[in-house]
Amino acid sequence: MAEKRDYYEVLGVSKGANEDEIKKAYRKLARQYHPDVNKASDAEDKFKEVKEAYDVLSDSGKRARYDQYGHVDPNQGMGGGFQGGDFSGFGDIFDMFFGGGGRRDPNAPQRGSDLQYNLTIEFKEAVFGKEMDIRIPRTESCDTCFGSGAKPGTKPETCSVCHGSGQQEVVQNTPFGRMVNRRACSNCGGKGKIIKEKCTTCGGNGQVKKQRKIHIRIPAGVDDGSQMRMAGEGEGGLRGGPAGDLYIVIHVKSHDFFEREGDDIYCEVPLTFAQAALGDEIEIPTLSEKVKLKIPAGTQTGTFFRLKGKGVPKLRGVGQGDQHVKVVVITPSKLSDEQKELLRQFASLSGEQTHENEQSFFDRMKKAFRGD
Repeated sequence: MAEKRDYYEVLGVSKGANEDEIKKAYRKLARQYHPDVNKASDAEDKFKEVKEAYDVLSDSGKRARYDQYGHVDPNQGMGGGFQGGDFSGFGDIFDMFFGGGGRRDPNAPQRGSDLQYNLTIEFKEAVFGKEMDIRIPRTESCDTCFGSGAKPGTKPETCSVCHGSGQQEVVQNTPFGRMVNRRACSNCGGKGKIIKEKCTTCGGNGQVKKQRKIHIRIPAGVDDGSQMRMAGEGEGGLRGGPAGDLYIVIHVKSHDFFEREGDDIYCEVPLTFAQAALGDEIEIPTLSEKVKLKIPAGTQTGTFFRLKGKGVPKLRGVGQGDQHVKVVVITPSKLSDEQKELLRQFASLSGEQTHENEQSFFDRMKKAFRGD
């Protein structure tokens, strides 16, 4: 197994990075490596690596443990790290050397696997929220046999070889003595049960593949990379075990006019020279309506104006962010003769020289070569 990279290295941030820096780095990398955008063979693995690093570093408690212990967290047990994990393999080792105890019942209920669904939504849908239906392909308990795998009217029988334990003892005589090993029962495949008459719907698996329609409510204010957990909407459990969870990862499309930074919205609007110099009142589009914005006389290009409360609703909290409007003064490229004359008069009154009639640089250079 390849050694895990340092989480700070994965996100490209320093160990002293604050919450905003970590979130910004994650959003950038998540967009870069998302499988719907990046078709490289390793894009999905990199996306998962970035997600794992963010899940740890964005949680103050997990981050503190990671800073102290690295990938091996003693609070998670031997080798647990920050991934969690199933250490059932240790039971076999203890059985082999110490003669039993700690084996798991092969017929015990088993929780289903978690699923991840990538959902792409429009910019304003993320701002205002949305209700919608999605379809998830997943395994579910068979409705015909209720997950038993047996034909209706019959039931699985206890394996006559392993007597329901799911394991066989294999005795070997070696130069060092008699060795007893345990392995999955060859008769029942480690299940402890034999199905003589299989369910025709699921073929004895106890599960079937289905497309499940799920109604979801996307809250107002979600951002790119936000994650929603739908408890019990993952893969179906085995032998009556609970279903796993569904994690919906939100991906937000960009907007032609608005840009988002946290709960604030940014945009640019053009101004003519006359509007900037003399002042004006202009109409500005916001996320929900159009509002009037007063431009003071003498406004310079690049000036920002704030529209308070016209940003994104706060996902965790009350109120909304702000909208920041940057004005850009546009210089006209085509002027009529009358417009040119008026500008010459303006320049003259301002004590400026336009140099319109001066010789070009190349004309002056030619004269210098001629010795004129």
